Amino acid sequence: MSLDIIKLLPDSVANQIAAGEVIQRPASVVKELIENAIDAGATQIDLVVKDAGRTFITVIDNGCGMSEADARLCFERHATSKIQSADDLFAIKTMGFRGEALASIAAVAQVELTTRRKEDEVGTKVRIEGSKIIEQLPKPASVGTNFTVKNLFFNVPARRNFLKSNEAELRHINEEFFRITMMNPEVGFTFVSNDKELFHLYPGTLKQRLVGLFGKDFDGKLLPVNQVTESVTIDGFIVKPEYSKKTRGEQYFFVNRRFIKHAYLHHAVENAYKELIPQDCFPGYFLDIQIDPKDIDINIHPTKTEVNFVDAKLIYAIMHSAVRKAIGQNNLAPMLDFDVDPNMGIDFGEASRMDRPVVAPKVDYDPNFNPFKITPVHRQQQNWRIAYEETGETVGDARLEEKTEELQTAEEPKSFFIQLQQNYIVTSVKSGLLIIDQHLAHERILYEKYLKEMETDVVASQQELFPQHISLNINDASILKELKPELEKMGFRLEAMNNTTFVINGIPVDCKGSDAVSVIERILEDYKTNLTGNQSDKKLNLARSMASQMAVKSGQTLTDVEMQDIIDRLFGCAVAEVSPNGKKIYTIISAEDIKTRLS
Repeated sequence: MSLDIIKLLPDSVANQIAAGEVIQRPASVVKELIENAIDAGATQIDLVVKDAGRTFITVIDNGCGMSEADARLCFERHATSKIQSADDLFAIKTMGFRGEALASIAAVAQVELTTRRKEDEVGTKVRIEGSKIIEQLPKPASVGTNFTVKNLFFNVPARRNFLKSNEAELRHINEEFFRITMMNPEVGFTFVSNDKELFHLYPGTLKQRLVGLFGKDFDGKLLPVNQVTESVTIDGFIVKPEYSKKTRGEQYFFVNRRFIKHAYLHHAVENAYKELIPQDCFPGYFLDIQIDPKDIDINIHPTKTEVNFVDAKLIYAIMHSAVRKAIGQNNLAPMLDFDVDPNMGIDFGEASRMDRPVVAPKVDYDPNFNPFKITPVHRQQQNWRIAYEETGETVGDARLEEKTEELQTAEEPKSFFIQLQQNYIVTSVKSGLLIIDQHLAHERILYEKYLKEMETDVVASQQELFPQHISLNINDASILKELKPELEKMGFRLEAMNNTTFVINGIPVDCKGSDAVSVIERILEDYKTNLTGNQSDKKLNLARSMASQMAVKSGQTLTDVEMQDIIDRLFGCAVAEVSPNGKKIYTIISAEDIKTRLS
């Protein structure tokens, strides 16, 4: 007689499984608790975290509060006040609705809830650990709710070990804080981390909220967007084209005030900025799509950041039109800012406080500067052998020594070099023609050079005659602080003026002639992209980004000396065959292939 093998999971185990979907990191807890506070009608919400939420998260609100029964029931799975039937799923206007968040949090943390309704004389305190109610008792409390979450993942050590550094986890919390506070400007917020207040946001307009989040100089960078149609309304702001950045971080879509990600609509905005910003820059936008809930499906992902539209093509067209109209109005006539106090006088000193300060022209000039000339590196002869042996032919040590000696002592190139389509270097080898991708080759050379520099304490740095300033959003500023030791080993000299602004006092010698602000912005963007792709090694990440930026570009004309220099240094690399991203750097067309093609 066979035994039954299917059994119901205990609630505690089921809750932990659900928590794995809903609560991925401390930022997930922050998101769920703040959204609940907004749904409770709070006008003031205070967030306090310690150790990036690992050990302590508190969210305090002045909302409607809960009864004694609700205070306990809210920790049960699928306990929700937002929906009563399946039809309600197609008319959702609240932030949360599934009733899983608090049960999931309580399954993997130590939670303390204190709450009181206005009509109650005394509040209720509930303490729960790992889904188990430890105590519930009456307690004096202010109207509203206070949630404290301690020791997240205390009973799931494997999950706790997968958390990133405090700096990285705090950036995730910052991002959730931005997403929620941005579209709720009528609510006041404070955010305190390790006893330091990061944000104090007062109730106001959307524009005032954006300035509160991104800094006072953001006020002059925004253009209003308003497009009203029968099916959809689009409201918000875009960033003026001239203030576009090489880093992401100012791209926010919302549907009915809920943050979403939508690549298709992002393309609509990008297309509206076409030919107005450089190809490597990102348009900034903060746009809310107000639409009938029945025309969207938001319950397609546990985090509810992805949506389906009934008519996505229509939304695309309206979005594109709205952004183009806002840009066009800005170009045709100066915008009247009705948020500005009319009693304020005209101030002609604005230029001195712009995000990109006026910088005097550099006057230092080195007529002998050659970006290709660096300290000679040891040439690994086995790499030359690879070039000669790739087609099956061999070359003796004497010939290798002769070739190496020739390259080391030649003042002028003794071999012929052809630059094909300003992309490839062509030269002869014993077995045929060697064809090298000039950008990938130089990228490999610089990549290994930067890795070596980060292992040493002696780095060449070019002092900036007129130091530049770079202002970043709080997350990018956090990344720059984290990368600062490695960047300084590469030759950057950075000084923090405040939480989000840095002075660039020096740059690597390879960066001479480049815009230091753009270089750092590109490094930050590449770093974030590589992290998304799980390429998390900091040094490899930085070396790859710098090499990609500083390498000679496709389409750049090279002299014979520069082409020989690239070939010489490429075959002195530890890995000459592939670029840092794994692309093939060179190929050899054998004499036999040429003969066959001509026959």
